[in-house]
Amino acid sequence: MASEKSNFPISGPIHLTQVDWGCPNHRRSVAASLVEGVYVLESDRQERRVGDEALAPPWWEFFRFRLLTRLVDDADSSIFGAVYELTEPGPPAGAPSRVLALRGTLTKPDTISRDLELDLHFLRHGLHATSRCAAAVQAARDLAHHGRRSGSTVWLAGHSLGSTLATLAGKAMAKEGIFLESFLFNPPFISAPVDRIKDRKLKHGLRVAGSFVAAGLALAAQARAPAARTGEESAFAALAPWVPRLFVNPADLLCCEYVGYFEHREKMDELGIGHVERIATRHSLGGLLLGAIYGGDYHAAHLLPSAELTVNLGPTTDAHAAHGIHQWWCPGLTLKRSVHLYTA
Repeated sequence: MASEKSNFPISGPIHLTQVDWGCPNHRRSVAASLVEGVYVLESDRQERRVGDEALAPPWWEFFRFRLLTRLVDDADSSIFGAVYELTEPGPPAGAPSRVLALRGTLTKPDTISRDLELDLHFLRHGLHATSRCAAAVQAARDLAHHGRRSGSTVWLAGHSLGSTLATLAGKAMAKEGIFLESFLFNPPFISAPVDRIKDRKLKHGLRVAGSFVAAGLALAAQARAPAARTGEESAFAALAPWVPRLFVNPADLLCCEYVGYFEHREKMDELGIGHVERIATRHSLGGLLLGAIYGGDYHAAHLLPSAELTVNLGPTTDAHAAHGIHQWWCPGLTLKRSVHLYTA
C-alpha cells in the first residue's frame, strides 16, 4: 500500500496554486517537490503502479513541468534522478526551463542494497568514482549546455545522498566556469555532530583544535608534493563563485554540521587565525587520516567554499522528520538564512 507521503494531494504543497518564481519560499518548495517526484517515480516502478495508478506525475505536473528524462542506475536499474522541463511558454522570469533532480537513499527492497553501498562510498570519500556519480555529472553537463544554448535558467536539486551527487555535479560544472543554480536539501556532512554540543566553549574549543590538526596534516602531506598544494588551492578557490543553496535542519545529525562549518570560518577570522582555517576548510580530517594511512587522495565531496545556508529553526518531531524532504515545502517555516563567501 502506498504511503500517504507519496500522495501529492495529501502531502504535497497544494497551497501553491500560483507560483511566484521570485519568491524564495516558492522556489524552495518547487525544487523539493521535484526531488520528491524522483522518490515516487522509483516507488511506482517497484510497486508496479502505472497509468492512472502512478503517484509520481502530480509532483511535477502541478507546477507545469513534464518528465523529460529518467536517470537509471546501471547496477540495480533503479531510477535515481530525473530531468524536468517547464511547459509554460517563456518561461516566466525567475523560473527554470529545466531541472535535474536527484533522490537520496530509498529503503525499499530493490534499492536498499545499492543505495547503502553508495552511502558507504560517500563515507569513504569515494562517491565521485562511482557510475551513478558519473551519470549525474553528465546529466548536469547536458543541462548546463542546454541553458547556455537557450539562454535560459536551469536548476540542480537533490536530497540527502542525492544532494551529495548534486554537489559533485555542481562542482564539476563550476570547474568549467558554469555555475548552476542549486538546491541541496539535507546534504550530509562527514563529521562528528559537534554542532549538537550545548556547551559553547567546549564546542568552540573542539572546532579550533580540529582546524589545527587538519591544517597540520594537510601541510605535512603537501610538503611531500608542493605542486599539488598549489593546484589544490587554485581548484578550491575556482569553486568560490558557485553559491549553492543548502537547506539544513539542526536536529538532523547528518547535515547539522554545515551550520558550524561556516560559522567557525568567520570566528577563526575574528580570532586572527583565519589562515589556519583557510587550509583546514579545504580538507576533511577523515580524508587526511585515510590518506596518511593508505596513501592516495580522498575527495571530500561535502566541503564547499561558498554557500547560501538556510536553517529550519522550527520544532521537529523526530530525527526522521528532521532529515525528510517534506519539511521544505511546509508553509510558515521559521528559517534563518545566511550567505558565506570564500576568500582565498
